[in-house]
Amino acid sequence: MEHDPRYSSTATLPSDPPPPPSGGIKKLIAPIGFGALLLLKYLAKVKYLLLPALKFLPVILKTGGTMVLSVAAYAMLWGVWFAVGFVLLIFVHECGHLFAAKRIGLKVGAPVFIPFMGAAIALKEAPRNAWIEAQVGIGGPILGTVGAVACWGIFVATGNPMFSALAYTGFMLNLFNLAPIGFLDGGRIVTAISPWLWVAGVVALGVLMATGVLHLNFIIILILLLSIPRLISLFRKKSDEERRYYEVEPHQRAVMSLLYFGLIAALVYGMSLTRVEPRSQSSTASRQDAR
Repeated sequence: MEHDPRYSSTATLPSDPPPPPSGGIKKLIAPIGFGALLLLKYLAKVKYLLLPALKFLPVILKTGGTMVLSVAAYAMLWGVWFAVGFVLLIFVHECGHLFAAKRIGLKVGAPVFIPFMGAAIALKEAPRNAWIEAQVGIGGPILGTVGAVACWGIFVATGNPMFSALAYTGFMLNLFNLAPIGFLDGGRIVTAISPWLWVAGVVALGVLMATGVLHLNFIIILILLLSIPRLISLFRKKSDEERRYYEVEPHQRAVMSLLYFGLIAALVYGMSLTRVEPRSQSSTASRQDAR
């Protein structure tokens, strides 16, 4: 019988590559590739939608996060809602500095809040002269005063005494910041009026502490320490560059003087106005309780 080659038991290695996969695997690969393509397109769209938000992420983390932390800290002393209003007043004040710096063309960072210390914005470039420094300095108290007036307006409209207390606090904080000392707003503003007002500021602070109006604490000590370098600079010989820094046009000095001393007068009046109402209301409340 002849051997039938179809049933050979001899195994042989193929000399050619194996045949391509069957059509079933092809049917699986095609949908997977199509789905991956759709996913890539979706992610590209999401990327363009999220990019604006991602740009503000550092601002949210620095400003928003430290605001929440400050609210939590102040709430332990005054309650949540007053703490929220207090932090918002500080935020409005800092926005005044931010807007003033942006208008001039200075690069600044987002406001950062420090519980029981207030808040600050970081200038990424130093002011070129005293006039620019003064404009950035007075921007905060101006807008901060507007915020305090808004609180007073809400009190008049609603009768809620919390807003009267917030207005008084706002006036007081902005007035304190106008003290012509060191790194406070007033210390920066008077660079365009007369740097010798720094001496007057330190003397006034000493008088307030001696009379018991202010008590010596960590913040006062820090302010005094940080004011020392500028005080020393008044009595040493200045370089040409330093002298140019303090050169201010007469009309600029007049404008800044008017804004500075006018704002002080307005804040003193605001404090006297808002300090009366809480007393009258508390006395009314005490009479009602007595009944």
